[in-house]
Order: sequence, then C-alpha cells, then structure tokens
Amino acid sequence: MKILTRIILPAIVVLLSITFPLFAGPYQQSIAKTIIIYMILALSWNILLKTGQISFGLAGFFGIGAYASVLLSLRLGIPPLLTIIVGGIITAILAAAMGMIILRLRAMYFAITTLALGEIFRVIIHNLPNFAGGAHGLILSSVIFDGNGYFTYWLFLAGAFFSIGLSYFFDKSKFHLALTTIRDNEITAKVRGIDIFKYLLIVFTITAGMQGLAGGLYSQSFGFVTPESSFSGDFILLPIAMALLGGIYTTAGPVVGAIVLGVISEYLKLYIPYGHLVVYGLIIVIVILFMPNGIVGMCSNTFRKVDQFNE
Repeated sequence: MKILTRIILPAIVVLLSITFPLFAGPYQQSIAKTIIIYMILALSWNILLKTGQISFGLAGFFGIGAYASVLLSLRLGIPPLLTIIVGGIITAILAAAMGMIILRLRAMYFAITTLALGEIFRVIIHNLPNFAGGAHGLILSSVIFDGNGYFTYWLFLAGAFFSIGLSYFFDKSKFHLALTTIRDNEITAKVRGIDIFKYLLIVFTITAGMQGLAGGLYSQSFGFVTPESSFSGDFILLPIAMALLGGIYTTAGPVVGAIVLGVISEYLKLYIPYGHLVVYGLIIVIVILFMPNGIVGMCSNTFRKVDQFNE
C-alpha cells in the first residue's frame, strides 16, 4: 500500500499533468491553469500556517506580483518570463520589509493586519492612474508565448512543481521541526534556542514570493491587471478553502484540495456567479467541524487501517 501511495500514484499524477494539454482543449487548459494558480496560493498559505500564523494577505501579495510583472513589461520592456520571476522577487523583498514590523503581531492581530495590507495595496493602485492605470488597470500588448496554450500550461505546471518542491522542503528539512515547535509553543521554542523571528521572517518572505510569482503568471497569461481582479477576495477564500479541504500541514493536502475544489468552483461560478464566495465560506466551516484532517488525512487514516488489517 505504501508503494502505491508514495510512488505509483504520484508518478501517474505527474505523467498525466505533463501530458494533459496533448489531449485537452483550450477550455480545459484554461481551467487547469486557474487551478494551478490557486494551488500555488494554497501551498504558500499552508506553509506559513505551519508556523501557527494565519495570513489573509494572499490577494495583496498576489496583486503586487501581478502588477510588478505587467509594469516591468510595459515600462522597461523586460521579457515576460523574466518579469514573472522578478515580480516574485520584488514581492518577497516588500514582504520582508513589512515582515520586520507585522511579524511582531500574533493570532488575529496578524491576520487582520495582513488582510488590511491587501486593501491598502488596492487603494494605492487605484490612486496611481498615470503609473499603474488606476481603476482601469493595465493591458499588455500580447500574452506570454503569444498565447501558445502548450507552452503557457507547461510554464504554469513548472510553477506548481516549484511550489510543491518548496512545500516538501519545509516538510523534510530542519525547518519542519523548528516551525512545528514554534506553532506548538513559542516559549518552548525560545528555550530550545530557536530564533522565532528569523524563521517567521524567512517563511513569510518565501510564501509572499510564491504568491507574487502566481500573480505574475496570472497577469502574463491573461494579459491584463485591474485593482478589482488582481486583489480579489477569491484569492483569499478559495486557496484557504482548498488547503482546509485537502488537509493542512501537508504538501499533498493543498494540491488535492485545489484540484477538487477548483473543478467544483468552475460550476459554482456558472450557476451562482454572485454567491460562490459564500459557498467557499461554508466549505471552510464544514471542513473544520467535520473533517479537520481534510481529504488527505481521511485517506491516510483509511490506508493505515487497511495495512493494520492486512497485518
């Protein structure tokens, strides 16, 4: 059973994800790219959650990365692929600067502050019509790879693999023990000599960079940015719901949750376009109450019982 879950299934998923555009149409590819964007956001939120900090700043850093990528293309003429990477780095640097201040906060104070930052970013963009397009946003003359669906999808997939790799690193490296200790008890972490602020700043910076990278992918793929679309509440609620549905504190959880809820969300937007955020909120409440370990946790418990039964 362990060989099936740890080697065979992941290998099949990777193979299918790589060959997906070869048998899927433009509409299916568009859905897959959207799911990947939310998957990256869900993974980044989950990594920071491992420190015990709940962030609602996903949309803020996502929007910064999106705008940075577009502005670098329009104002400096930098190639699209490079603007995505630089946009993520700019977002990470900005997050590091803000983290020096806001990471002194804890619990709901930190969460509310990160939520407010996203709104502050949106208001600032609104009031920069000459530089950032104001309320009307900015439009690129062409999208990345001139709209080639195959290359664009594989670029998004590379971003997903990179994000999964980062999450896996935090699960298996020395960071895992440090972050778990910080989450469980900060006093114990201090006694053991763990520099709490240093670890929080590193994780906050890296996860913000991931969110900025996702924003750059989004803007270069769709060819435009606006304050409302780039800083949308969708980029907060949906990734959180995906991580909770799949299972928090694991790498597989946000991935599974993104795929399941990503497909469901497409139908929700068709049938209840103005109420789908309410459904995401309900999913968060239901999962917390009745499935605290998410889909991955539930499946792991099932496989564990099967192995015990076979023994």
